[in-house]
Amino acid sequence: MPRRHRPDLPMLSILCLPLVALAAAPAAQTPAPPPPPNVVLIYGDDVGWGDLGCYGADKIPTPNLDALAAAGLRFTDAHCTAATCSPSRFSLLTGVHGFRKNVRILPPDAPLAIPTAWLTLPRLFRDQGFDTAVVGKWHLGLGERGKRVDWNADVAPGPLELGFGYSFLLPSTNDRVPCVYLDGHRVVGLDPVDPLYVGKAPTDFRGTVFPNGKQDRAAMTYYPSSHGHNDSVIGGIGRIGRQWGGAAAVWNDETMADVFVDRAKAWLAARRDRPFFLFFSSQDIHVPRTPHPRFRGRSQLSFRGDAMVQLDWAVGQLLAAIDAAGQRDNTIVIFASDNGPVYDDGYVDGTTVRTSTAEVDRGHDGSGPFRGGKYQVYEGGTRTPLIVRWPARVRPGVSHALVSQIDFLASFATLLGAELAPEQAIDSRNHLPALLGEDPAGAPHLIEEARRLALRSGRWKYVRPQQRRRGERGKDELYDLATDPGETHDLAPERPDLTQRLRALLNELTSSPKGLRAHG
Repeated sequence: MPRRHRPDLPMLSILCLPLVALAAAPAAQTPAPPPPPNVVLIYGDDVGWGDLGCYGADKIPTPNLDALAAAGLRFTDAHCTAATCSPSRFSLLTGVHGFRKNVRILPPDAPLAIPTAWLTLPRLFRDQGFDTAVVGKWHLGLGERGKRVDWNADVAPGPLELGFGYSFLLPSTNDRVPCVYLDGHRVVGLDPVDPLYVGKAPTDFRGTVFPNGKQDRAAMTYYPSSHGHNDSVIGGIGRIGRQWGGAAAVWNDETMADVFVDRAKAWLAARRDRPFFLFFSSQDIHVPRTPHPRFRGRSQLSFRGDAMVQLDWAVGQLLAAIDAAGQRDNTIVIFASDNGPVYDDGYVDGTTVRTSTAEVDRGHDGSGPFRGGKYQVYEGGTRTPLIVRWPARVRPGVSHALVSQIDFLASFATLLGAELAPEQAIDSRNHLPALLGEDPAGAPHLIEEARRLALRSGRWKYVRPQQRRRGERGKDELYDLATDPGETHDLAPERPDLTQRLRALLNELTSSPKGLRAHG
């Protein structure tokens, strides 16, 4: 039997070389996914749709916001949820409408309005590995329900218990006491020999007693109050509520924007290699309007316009800090507002001028072409500026999509690949495509809240009647915003069937314990 031919070893080695090379070559690598985008949410206070140059303002220069809009997506039909700030901020951070939990404008000594066990916007980001921070105005309460806050010890629970890793606050509003900064859980600069109390002081109190503006109007040297806002006069300005002590910790109203910007910039500078979510909640342009002297006279509208110029400066500072950290392309920057504009809101600050028939603004309408403003259910109360810039993905332009801030939470959950449980953020729906400019329509409907509720459904706006005394029912209102953006012609009498359908939908949405997300 003949032997099988056996190749010599050199030839065998040559034949095996391709197999050896294949075995030694690394396996094909799947490209690493891009890092998740950072998010900086800049929240103006009482900033109306028409208060920015890119929305038509011609008496207030806003070059930084205008540049942000030119580089991003500017929305024309974007809404906060409520025409006042506490319920609006509540829904922004929780994805739940304020009226469901009876959240209204909170007094200075209100407890924390958000349950600490809830999913919140900062907790969503924190759980996905982001550093989180809030800098600026809070006005969502502090401390436990049923317990008086001890301002001379740890003030908790608060933002740190809701998912923020860093917190530097104006605790309530700048027209309410206490007029101090809160860094984490502690009041900044508090002198223990002059303890701080809000509301009532102990019977043996021996600290600083601030003037009562109701009894001593001359103490209001900065400018006087027009109505209310005169319980405690601090820094020459009347405030809502009584503050006792804490004089060494009192803020300087005119440097508040600088303080907040410096804190935010320092925090951003330390986040070069970490994903981050920053909620920069400005006090501008809420009353009392006290722009730094370097901004005085920069607008044609006295204190209110000058405060808007100051807010625009703050936006520019934050954008520069993002650029300096090398994070421009991968950072989503959002500018929004908590409700529509207001003029004389407790102070005689020169914003408005009195005519023979009314008190009017100086040729400027912060609501733009829309009716109403802060406190009102009409479009000017909740239709506010919204700008989204994300160079890596969002194409610059203008969007007419119907969007709401309450949908931020579910939309960012989708972006981050997180899934919401049915009981979490029940009114927040995923409208990420609209926020990124990929869906021109947006939400099928949304709720607007003031002293009464309204429903937006496409071009139509239904306003629920206001309950009157003795159980009397007011009248339904219906507007076609496509032809009547100023809500001047009530169509309810002419379109009873449509009015009834929208009324039924609003009733269904507000009464459902499952929230808006369950209804699409």
